[in-house]
Amino acid sequence: MYLINKKFWNKKKVFVTGHTGFKGSWLCIFLNQLGAEVTGYSLTPSAKPSLFNLANVGKIIKKSIIADIRNYKQLYNEIKKSKSTIVFHLAAQPLVRHSYEEPKKTFDTNFVGSLNILEVVRKIKSIKTTIIITSDKVYDISKNKIFKETDNLFGKDPYSSSKVCIEFLFSSYINSFFSSQKNQKLATVRAGNVIGGGDFSKDRLIPDIYRFLKKRRKIIIRSPNAIRPWQHVLEPLSGYLLLAEKIHSKKIEKISPNWNFGPDLKNCKTVKYVSSYFAKNLKLKIIYKKSRNAKYKAETKILRLNNMKAKKLIGWKPKWGLNTSLNKILEWNNKIKVNKPLNVCRTQIKEFLKL
Repeated sequence: MYLINKKFWNKKKVFVTGHTGFKGSWLCIFLNQLGAEVTGYSLTPSAKPSLFNLANVGKIIKKSIIADIRNYKQLYNEIKKSKSTIVFHLAAQPLVRHSYEEPKKTFDTNFVGSLNILEVVRKIKSIKTTIIITSDKVYDISKNKIFKETDNLFGKDPYSSSKVCIEFLFSSYINSFFSSQKNQKLATVRAGNVIGGGDFSKDRLIPDIYRFLKKRRKIIIRSPNAIRPWQHVLEPLSGYLLLAEKIHSKKIEKISPNWNFGPDLKNCKTVKYVSSYFAKNLKLKIIYKKSRNAKYKAETKILRLNNMKAKKLIGWKPKWGLNTSLNKILEWNNKIKVNKPLNVCRTQIKEFLKL
């Protein structure tokens, strides 16, 4: 099993955009546990409550900056001041359904924000490694296949389209400015449907289940047969960290620009499978009902990622199966009743790293 090198990350200056979000908060806790000096840059958490606030993430990292990724001047100045050598770009409007309500804001945040990051990295030569998080939704999801990094990209809704635009923008910058660079390396990464304790986002299956549980209401599931590449948040984050480490240490002969970090195919299960797990363990009643709403229809029925490239080239592979991941969510929500959320996260990271 692969190992993340704690000595490599110790004292490393790392800049994380989107650090107040669900994935960003887990990444900051992970990096802090590895000894990195993290500077975070993001808007205030959109979710209430949020893992960022519950775990006091802003207090455990070196500096937490509440600012807009679209503000190029401030972004440039903060990255320059941080003296970071590694950048993880997670800041985004992350929801498909919300992108129908605010398409312009989605493109402004996702596309312009990524453009700003690429411009800053281009101008600050001390940044050696940049990992840009896009999405598994960049693929032509009308095709029923297991997607490889070389497959065609296509955005059928504002969210996925904004992420596809980032991929093309990234390719343009690589070819125009970074292909001849020996000291600055970049990559985009595409994960599956990320789940885990501390996710309170709207329009996501598991957070919605817990919200309905709290209100003691029946849960209506609109796409029970949709198949998703479910994975615990620590799975892709460990992939991002391992990739950054390999790139930064120049342990990859030829750096490939795009990477999938999805679960193994046996863990790509239906929405009904996941919701039934929680129905059984939380004693909930679930109603399965197809929606005629275009926002729900736009969502793909089957989505799976091929993760062989990451396995072969950097030695990454998933550690927790779906059932273990679901159990970890139940465990997280139970344990924070009597333990600090930060400590529960740290314990799960330790358990994950031991495998």
